[in-house]
Amino acid sequence: MPIINIQLLEGRPPEKIKALIASVTDAVASELDSPKEKIRVLVSEIPTTHWGIGGKSVSDINHQ
Repeated sequence: MPIINIQLLEGRPPEKIKALIASVTDAVASELDSPKEKIRVLVSEIPTTHWGIGGKSVSDINHQ
C-alpha cells in the first residue's frame, strides 16, 4: 500500500488540497500499477510560524 506524505505551508483552499490528493493518487496508481483504493495520501499543512528558512520562520520573512 503506497503512502504519500505531502507537507505544505498552510493557506491553500480546501478544493486545491482535494485536487492535489486526486492528482497524486492518479499519478501513483498509473506509475505503480496500484489500485487507487490502496493508495493513501496525507497532506499536512504547516503554520508559517513553524516552517523555517535560513534560521527564520516564514512568517518573519513574510513580514520583512
